[in-house]
Amino acid sequence: MTQAFAFALHKTDGLARVGEIRTPHGVIRTPAFMPVGTAGAMKGVHWSDVRQSGTDVVLANTYHLMLRPGAERIAALGGLHQFMSWPHPILTDSGGFQVMSLSGLRKLDERGVTFRSHIDGITVALSPERAIEIQNLLGADIVMQLDECVKLPAERPEIDRAMQLSLRWAERSKRAFEGVHNRALFGIVQGGDDPALRMESARALISMGFDGYAIGGLAVGEPQEVMLAMIGEVVPALPADRPRYLMGVGTPENLLEAVARGIDMFDCVLPTRNGRHGLAFTRFGPVNLRNARHADDPRPLDAQSRCPAAREHSRAYLHHLFKANEMLGAMLLSVVNLFYYQDLMAGFRTAIGEGRFEAFCNETRGTWAQGDLAPL
Repeated sequence: MTQAFAFALHKTDGLARVGEIRTPHGVIRTPAFMPVGTAGAMKGVHWSDVRQSGTDVVLANTYHLMLRPGAERIAALGGLHQFMSWPHPILTDSGGFQVMSLSGLRKLDERGVTFRSHIDGITVALSPERAIEIQNLLGADIVMQLDECVKLPAERPEIDRAMQLSLRWAERSKRAFEGVHNRALFGIVQGGDDPALRMESARALISMGFDGYAIGGLAVGEPQEVMLAMIGEVVPALPADRPRYLMGVGTPENLLEAVARGIDMFDCVLPTRNGRHGLAFTRFGPVNLRNARHADDPRPLDAQSRCPAAREHSRAYLHHLFKANEMLGAMLLSVVNLFYYQDLMAGFRTAIGEGRFEAFCNETRGTWAQGDLAPL
């Protein structure tokens, strides 16, 4: 592993693992959930609330920060940690997801990707080498290779083509990262919903030698059982002494299932995106505060929550905020959801450490099943 970056595996319970990743900006306790601050901001949430929720590490995006305000500008202003006043670990996505999500605005070839900016229409190029350069300018603690993410379902030849291209880009990313200290570079396993292609990708990346391994190209249209099957295929092949990162996942149920299969790291926009649309994640499952049945409900979301917003505001008040289009509603539920996700992660870590992960999962599912009308 690169200098000042280390992964320690503390305990396992079945395939579930608890450990920690050491970075120059602090320790990441695993299993870890990374809230997504795409453009260097958590939408509607102050960084102090993000940290209070129990967050160790956040994700920012290479593509978006490349366009605005620019990686060179951020570097001149002291790097991304200082720029956004988050002195803790940061992982940066390479822009590979935008290869899929902005497919109508890009051209792709062996050299890399050319995007037509969604902001002002200018043309910008992103190669594996430039993606590494940008992430180094930003000062990310964990850097991702550039890859091509394919939306599922897709034909096998298309999945194979993208996977092989991602492997060639992985080699170029690794060469571009040579000589970089105090940061880590992760490779990304691709291969869609094809087990053989997934294994080919994993074996090739392992032979190159990365500081950690991500599983990409899932939660992009395939059924949950396919996603879990791919995780089950890939994880046993990955080195036990390296972190395993499932990109873009997901729901609390998917987190539980993936931790049970040996995943250490996650990121997803759901906590804040759903919060902005009136959906709260709670111990009793999701609660849609836009529903009329909450209009006269004096109960808090969860009287036992660590989150002040979940304890102190009635469901009636939260419902009112959304009906009145008050931005405070989106802000409060985003914080509620971040706390819930981090509490779920802490529960996983404690349960694995105590050798009772399966029991914790059963208890968690049982509480979800009670629904939000259960006594608080």
